[in-house]
Amino acid sequence: MKPMGPIPPDFRAQDGTLLIGGRTTAELVAEADDTPLFVYDSAIVEARIARLRAALPASVAIHYAIKANPFPPLLKAMRPLVDGFDVASVGELRTALNADMAPDAISFAGPGKREDELDAAIRAGVTINLESEGEAWRALWLAEKAGVRPHLAVRVNPDFELRGSGMRMGGGAKPFGIDAERVPALVKELLAAGAGWRGFHIFSGSQSLDAEAIIETQAETIALAARLAEEAGAEPPTVNLGGGFGIPYFAGDQPLDVERIGAALERAYADRPAILRDTDFCLELGRWLVGEAGVYLTRIVDRKESGGQTFLIVDGGLHHQLAASGNFGTVVKRNYPIAVANRFGAEPEETVNVHGCLCTPLDRLGDQVALPHAEVGDLIAIFLAGAYGASASPSAFLGHEPAKEMLV
Repeated sequence: MKPMGPIPPDFRAQDGTLLIGGRTTAELVAEADDTPLFVYDSAIVEARIARLRAALPASVAIHYAIKANPFPPLLKAMRPLVDGFDVASVGELRTALNADMAPDAISFAGPGKREDELDAAIRAGVTINLESEGEAWRALWLAEKAGVRPHLAVRVNPDFELRGSGMRMGGGAKPFGIDAERVPALVKELLAAGAGWRGFHIFSGSQSLDAEAIIETQAETIALAARLAEEAGAEPPTVNLGGGFGIPYFAGDQPLDVERIGAALERAYADRPAILRDTDFCLELGRWLVGEAGVYLTRIVDRKESGGQTFLIVDGGLHHQLAASGNFGTVVKRNYPIAVANRFGAEPEETVNVHGCLCTPLDRLGDQVALPHAEVGDLIAIFLAGAYGASASPSAFLGHEPAKEMLV
């Protein structure tokens, strides 16, 4: 038997059946008319945002990085709850605008923006987080052609990284952002060109469960923003402090103490250098806001024995929920929290492998996990499916249908 991660505490059972948003999984599947199905609980998302607001200084804004989950009904629900959306493609930009987020509350990052994408962002009036000097010159040229004053921020590749992060996106040679030592010169050139300079975007890593590491990184980020502003001779209108907040996917993971982070940021904000006194600050978060609100439901279509092991074959797989198969940013396969939805809370009775429907050995969603006895027709629930699920998985692989999605 191999351990699994902790099931989020927001979920409970009714008569032995998992409830999501107060409804049974059987009801949800019947409404969707099929599995596999992603279900997102809007009340959990709303509670996460409220908790974060209570923890943070009142003047620090919350932005949602929609790459975590761009499901349009979810974005519509989140729009009045957050202060902005961060996008990473022109497709996400359209999705954010369709969710009625104000253009001046949208920022556009990503190291490979095409000219047509830059042009669309400039004409829409969103903030472009510049990833290179070359991108800056292209944006200025396109803005001049369009007769528009562009809103441009500089994404900084800091000279530090977020300790213990799952994905390091700052420090050393990186495809993201502009090395810190070159940033002041670029800011001066943007101002000289008459651009609407919007400040700094400083993102050093993601998926950290170490509160002290995040506190340290936020302090370093504020200090770096002040130093760059001093060298550029200009006060940044906004500093995006990035995110990095992780969620507990695996056995032994502990939830992040956001209240501790918020208290430290309150102190750092109060003591910020003078050149940042009138600067607006924001956090850019994705998975921490939505990851624990999602459940992937897939039905057992076969039960078989092989080599002394039991395999539960389900109608879903890594083409919908790549991360749970261990093929998205992890080196060693570890088990996400998983349950038999129609026997939720029952004691484990057997050790099984939960395998998807794809013709590849990579499609293992549960590796030697202890579950209640399950048969063909039962529903398997895989938790922590609210972030980097449907939109981060190879849905076209082997030609299976995409998963259904639902917000409750």
